Amino acid sequence: MPTPSQSEQVFLHAGPVRGTQSFLNTLTHCWKTSSLLGLELLWRWGLGVPMLALLAWETRKILASVSLAHTGIYQFSLIDTVTAAQILSATIDVLLPPVREVARWLLPVLAVAWALASGLGRSLVLRRYDRTLRPRPWMMVGLQLLRIVTLGGSFAVWFLCLHWAAWSSLSGPVPNLVRYFIQAIFLSLGIFCFWAVVSWVFSIAPLLALLEGTGMVASLRASVRFGHGSLRGLRSKLVEINLVLGIVKLALIVLAMVFCATPVPFKEEINGNALYGWWAFVTVLYFAASDFFQVARLVGFIELWRSRREQA
Repeated sequence: MPTPSQSEQVFLHAGPVRGTQSFLNTLTHCWKTSSLLGLELLWRWGLGVPMLALLAWETRKILASVSLAHTGIYQFSLIDTVTAAQILSATIDVLLPPVREVARWLLPVLAVAWALASGLGRSLVLRRYDRTLRPRPWMMVGLQLLRIVTLGGSFAVWFLCLHWAAWSSLSGPVPNLVRYFIQAIFLSLGIFCFWAVVSWVFSIAPLLALLEGTGMVASLRASVRFGHGSLRGLRSKLVEINLVLGIVKLALIVLAMVFCATPVPFKEEINGNALYGWWAFVTVLYFAASDFFQVARLVGFIELWRSRREQA
């Protein structure tokens, strides 16, 4: 087990502090312990790269099996929005049958593969951070699979909501685009808020299972009631940390876009494969930074949980 972290010492001896204050020490600890990020990248990219290759292969097969020339997609332009919508509709009508056939077997395979990699890989990362954590990889696999199923269900509900909005607003003799966009925006926000609440539960439940030794149902129930009893006040600190990390990830996206645009003034010298290579390099750096903050968020939760338990 690692020595008591600086964030725990700050939380216990300096009185109540803001969540981000103790989290800075957690970031420093994760940066110094490079093996944590290495293991996280290993399981994520070890599965992500083959998944992308498989998706690219299936996409190439689908495009080779259909003809899109008559849809007008190669002359697509947003100058005429009505014509653009018709082109997209014709293209989707052609692509949807083969995509549906591939999705029937590919999506379950990818979901199970990701749940296995996430549960086993994340368990390895957390055990590397603290050997005293309970080894419960299959519990984490089950919770991750449940999270994926819930995420897929939210996408299905979102699609059905948009379909209903289009039917109710555009199927009449005079299509009402304003009404459709209003309905689509509010329905999308509602589904997003629902997933934000549900994802919170599925993010905390695996960690509570490791820390408290509870079962799957008990961990889900405890994550719903998280922040009460002896852990009162901890939820606000985690919300603060998640908000800050959201801003950090947004900043990472902006930086990645800036770095991708840096070769533009030198487009005569940097183009073709060299430009694509630079974009790939920036993309890899972005995902590595994003994975680092994901590991730090998990470690920060464990630190805050233990600190609050010690206080109680």
